This record gives sequence, structure tokens and C-alpha cells, in this order.
Amino acid sequence: MAEEKTGKVLVIGMGNVLMQDEGIGVRAVEELVNRYRIPAGVEVVDGGTTGMELFEPMRRANSLIIADAVNTGAANGSLIRIANDEIPAFFQTKLSNHQLGVSDLLALLALKGETPEQVTIVGMVPHSLKNRLGLTPEAAKGLEAMVQMLVEELASLGIELESRPQVRSGHWKREAEFEAAAGLAS
Repeated sequence: MAEEKTGKVLVIGMGNVLMQDEGIGVRAVEELVNRYRIPAGVEVVDGGTTGMELFEPMRRANSLIIADAVNTGAANGSLIRIANDEIPAFFQTKLSNHQLGVSDLLALLALKGETPEQVTIVGMVPHSLKNRLGLTPEAAKGLEAMVQMLVEELASLGIELESRPQVRSGHWKREAEFEAAAGLAS
């Protein structure tokens, strides 16, 4: 028997922040939380490169938004939005470095009849996957547009976000700035 949905919206940032632009999904949700007040009924999760740990929160959500780096063959920095019926075709080719976990979780949810009513992937094609903290300057410029896509996706679900009076600085942004200042990210 399927567990009752809570009516909540789950926003997950996927990616490995130690591999430069591969961490764009994590950085996008971090920026979302630091720029906007997240209302009750919306849960924002740094999913990193985890897999099965996300199953329980995903199965209880009515709407799921995944922010991630994607390899679509489009130009580096391209932003994409894929939703609902488009998602199975999206996973026919390897588009994300940790796609196996996401596609497996979505398949398991479908098998159990617990797929959220709305599933959306918001992604950016990475510029670089070097082993270092921080986004490339190009991805950092595109981060604002990716965050705006997340805001618009939430608005399409009837959730209007309120801007914070003062933007906070996120953990991964600070760590990348520290690494760059220390000259470690040459």
C-alpha cells in the first residue's frame, strides 16, 4: 500500500561540489535558500551525490524538482528544463555523473506507484569537471538564471517566494572563495 503524500514540494540539489561545475545543482539550491524565504510545505535538500537516502523524502512529495549538472550535448552553460513524460527519454543516455541514482530512484518510485505528481529536472551543462571547489566563472554567471528557473518552477506550483532582506552567503560558496583566496584553485 502506497504511503500517503504530504502535499509538499521537494527541491533537491544534486552534484559533487568537489568537481567544479558538477556541483551546480547543490549551489543552485544553496543560493535559493540564501536569497529567498522558503515557506512551509517546501523542503529544500542538498542531495549531493547520495542515492537511496533520498527515497523516503521523494516518495512523500507531491512535487519534485531536481537541480543538477546535465550532459545533453548542448553548449556548455546551456540551461534545460525537463518535466514529467520527458524524463524517461532524458535518462536513455547518460546525462548526469550520478544519473544512475536519480534514474533508479524515479524507477523505484514508479514501480511502487509513488511517483510525485509533478517531477521536473532543472539543469545546466557544465563547463568543467576539474577536481576543485567553486564554479567556473562561466557557470557562476549562469547560476543566477538557474536559480531563477527554480523560482519560476515553484511559482508554477503556486508557491511565490519572498526575497530575503539580506542575501546570505552559503557554505559551499564561502569554501570556494576561501580556496581561491588561498591560491589553491590555480
